[in-house]
Amino acid sequence: MHISLPISDETVLMGSDSSEAFGPSPVQGSNITLSVNAASEAEAKRIFEGLSAGGKVLMPLEKTFWGALFGMLIDKFAIHWMINYDYNKK
Repeated sequence: MHISLPISDETVLMGSDSSEAFGPSPVQGSNITLSVNAASEAEAKRIFEGLSAGGKVLMPLEKTFWGALFGMLIDKFAIHWMINYDYNKK
């Protein structure tokens, strides 16, 4: 399941749960993923670098074929994150 929670005019906190269908059996604390849509490329890079410090990068923050800057990581507290900046919404 997914959730979209507007925090301000430019920020939406998004989350999704996980199941065994997507890989290893989830354990409490790693069975959700939080997603942040950044307002700029610079903000996406700043957020990604900050959250990944002391954690593990699952997918480096890179330009994608769908027109976004996107990356995935696990922070030092074992929280899963997706960071996104959509080039098409400039």
